[in-house]
Amino acid sequence: MRSWPRRPFAAVLVLSKPQSVLVTAVFFFLAMTLKAFWIPVKADTAQWLLHSTWQQIRAGDISAKPWPWADTRPAAVLRVPRFGIEQFVLEGNSARNLAFGPVMLDGNSNSLDLIVSGHRDTHFFFLRELNLGDQIQLQTLSGEKTFVVAEMEVVDSRAQDLILEPSVSRISLVTCYPFDQALAGGPLRYVVTAVPVFDSEINLPLQLSSG
Repeated sequence: MRSWPRRPFAAVLVLSKPQSVLVTAVFFFLAMTLKAFWIPVKADTAQWLLHSTWQQIRAGDISAKPWPWADTRPAAVLRVPRFGIEQFVLEGNSARNLAFGPVMLDGNSNSLDLIVSGHRDTHFFFLRELNLGDQIQLQTLSGEKTFVVAEMEVVDSRAQDLILEPSVSRISLVTCYPFDQALAGGPLRYVVTAVPVFDSEINLPLQLSSG
């Protein structure tokens, strides 16, 4: 009888159930670690590119983009002197833009009443450390304003909305809450509201409170 050669088989790693669980856990851990590392790197790199674009815009090139496919551009510079923070606020409120910097939630950089949103684990991580009386500076193409933190509160986005009042000069910084929650996207928001510094002494026209 004619003998046919045996078909070769590729080596297959067969794992017992405990080993499979361990390998899966290791891969998941590595994936999460890389993701956690990539998010802040992406955020920091974007801010560097936005710095160059902001200089071009201030020089008169209103068509300047931070990267060729960008559908946004810097609208303002947010500074917090106590922490040495300088961040570029983007036009266009979208999840995609939030990955690169804080965004104008409503209104525009020329409005009196401004709402700026940012991620709690990247650009707006410092909100948890802000105190009443801390200064916040906002530079736009029309000039620079200095605000002082007057109120900090936690709100439920399912029951409360932030309302723009065109005649009121203030800035509200908004991020997800709690800060240490594993997953983002819950209904709670941490809101820091700052009002203008009227003179060399800090005068707070709002009643101070914290939530």
